[in-house]
Amino acid sequence: MRTQVSRLGLTAALLVWAGWIAFSGTSSASMDIQKQAKAAGVEVKNCQTCHTETLPKKDAHDLNDNGKWLVAEKEKRGAKAVDGAWLKEKK
Repeated sequence: MRTQVSRLGLTAALLVWAGWIAFSGTSSASMDIQKQAKAAGVEVKNCQTCHTETLPKKDAHDLNDNGKWLVAEKEKRGAKAVDGAWLKEKK
């Protein structure tokens, strides 16, 4: 009986952890955004293409004009995540 409860508890904990990993940070910046922008022909040197800091913190970061424009495009398009290739469309 005790091992059954232990297995059930472990399974529940693993499911909660997997869900947290899968759904957390879905709108945060990543290196993928930089790669998408570079592949589209946008000149990207570092995080300061969209952020005000060279290495922005996940919890506290400020966006520059490019970053604010990308977030607005994400909302406008109803996308789940920002696509770095959108920067090519920015005037």
